Amino acid sequence: MWFWEKYTSPWSLAQSGILGMNKRNHTYISRYNPRNLYPLVDDKLQTKKIALDAGVTVPDLIGTIREQHDVARITELVKEWPGFCIKPARGSGGKGILVILRQEDGLFYKPNGSASNGQDLERHVSNILAGLYSLGGKPDVALVEGLINFDDVFDGYSFEGVPDARVIIFKGFPVMAMMRLSTAASDGKANLHQGAVGVGLCLRTGRALRAVQFGNPLRHHPDTGLDLYELKVPHWDILLTLAASCYEMSGLGYIGTDMVLDKFRGPMLLELNARPGLAIQIANGRGLVPNLKTIEKLGSTKMTVAQRVAFSKEHFGIFEE
Repeated sequence: MWFWEKYTSPWSLAQSGILGMNKRNHTYISRYNPRNLYPLVDDKLQTKKIALDAGVTVPDLIGTIREQHDVARITELVKEWPGFCIKPARGSGGKGILVILRQEDGLFYKPNGSASNGQDLERHVSNILAGLYSLGGKPDVALVEGLINFDDVFDGYSFEGVPDARVIIFKGFPVMAMMRLSTAASDGKANLHQGAVGVGLCLRTGRALRAVQFGNPLRHHPDTGLDLYELKVPHWDILLTLAASCYEMSGLGYIGTDMVLDKFRGPMLLELNARPGLAIQIANGRGLVPNLKTIEKLGSTKMTVAQRVAFSKEHFGIFEE
């Protein structure tokens, strides 16, 4: 019987090691994430800058648009790029992200095959600047990035979208991970609340442990039919190392790192989240609290990034094959 059953009591959830929102906010986020550092992760442009300074691989930045009078510049900005992505710097939950796979005869084609024209792009950028997708509805900046050439190993595991790996990092230690795979229901976005599939990952191997959609277990991708339990993330040690290094890079003690695997450049950082969601526990079929407490018991023990990754793989990995 799974601990997240529909009518499970709060006491039972706590006994099972489930981290709830209140405990996450008060015990971990408030304690380990200095408020003055939030702008580094709430603003994707700031995140990109500190990542580049730290030598962490990130998607190419084509350019930015900051003012409404520059909106018409978007088509000129992307004319040499067959595919690109427009996103709000301070957006959340995948809102406001527009992916264009190719452009032809003045039209811009989305992953689902529908086409937009230049005016559609301008309207989208204008909405971003107006704060339609940003945290708190505040005026925003539009980022234009090069497309990620996701690794062929994920062919069929994601529907019309780039799959990403969410790794929760606590005090520099990876404590839980999952893949987020887009579906038709999620409109090609890797957002679990919109219907993407979450696949819990073994921290030791990067292999799939369990898969869920809308909180319900499933075995096969709802659109492609692929067996989700066969998924294994390549370059796993590199990915974990990059994720763990975000602790020093950001100065935040409790963060969600969103990583992608590019066919040509390998693992790269997509964004950081100072308030990572809790659905990763459902995808993994286990709670975060035991792992977090294990790290807290280490106290002020100093470890390198490599040592922290090795510790997490040993203590939080699944050893049954």
